[in-house]
Formats: sequence, C-alpha cells, structure tokens
Amino acid sequence: MAISSPELKAFLVDTPFFGGLSDASLDLLISMLVERRFEAGATVIAEGEPGRSMYIVHSGELVVSKLGDSGCVVDISHLGPGDFFGEMTLIEVQNRSATLVAESPVRLYEITARNLYTYYKADIYAYAMVMQNINRELCRRLRRADSRIAELANAARGSMTQIRERPEG
Repeated sequence: MAISSPELKAFLVDTPFFGGLSDASLDLLISMLVERRFEAGATVIAEGEPGRSMYIVHSGELVVSKLGDSGCVVDISHLGPGDFFGEMTLIEVQNRSATLVAESPVRLYEITARNLYTYYKADIYAYAMVMQNINRELCRRLRRADSRIAELANAARGSMTQIRERPEG
C-alpha cells in the first residue's frame, strides 16, 4: 500500500530515521512504507522470532521487554511517536532481541529489508543517510544503556557496602 500525505511526510521529516533526506529520496522511502495498526495489549514483535522489517511509531505507546535468564520479564524501555524499532534485525540479520507490546492502540509504519535493499539500489546516498541515522540512534541507546548499567552497579555496590558495614551482633 503506497502511503502519501503531507501530514505524514511532515511527521516523518521530524523523526531521527528520516533526517537529512532530500524530498525525492524521502518520497521514495515513504512509498515503501506499509501502515500497521495494533490494539492495546497486542504483541507487535516477540523476542526470538525472525525479523525482516523495522517500524516507525506514528502514534501510541509500546513497552519493550526482555526475558531475563531467571525467567522473569523485564521492561527495558517505552517507545512513542517518532521512535523506531526492529532495525537491529536488519543490520545483524539475527532474530528479534526483545518483545514489543502495544500499551495503547498504535499506528506503525513498516519497512522491510527487501524495501531497504531496493532503496539502496535506487539511491545509495540516501540509503547511507538512513543507515547513519539508524547508527546514531543505536549509539544513543547504547549510551543510555551504559548509564543505566553504571547506576545499577553503583546501587548494587552501595547495597553490598551497607551489608558489609553492618556491625555483627
């Protein structure tokens, strides 16, 4: 389904994924998008399943979670309008790394690996820009994850210090 509207284009221009693209390159990429809708509570993607596409969130909220080694589900992030996900499976050709569940009704725009390959063949400069945009966002996420890990390590260290410093009774 080809998608085109001035409102959608204006929205997409403001998302990190589409930054720096010319009008013609943006129009070509938009023509490859497929709209997907999910109701609240629906699993959009499941950790471990094969993936061959990524999504841009137009509206709604999603929860990103992972299954921990102990078997419990850990919420690791929330996504909303302008965010994108699923890009890792296109870059590293691995199964999905997390589960995403719609917290509210969501409208997403999907682009497949095949579409991105077609985009690469049609406009290598624009494809390089898109990949650079994806890489920038992955770096931002990695920095946030590093900060969260450091905070958790400091909290755990503080707990251990408190335990060790307790006077023996």
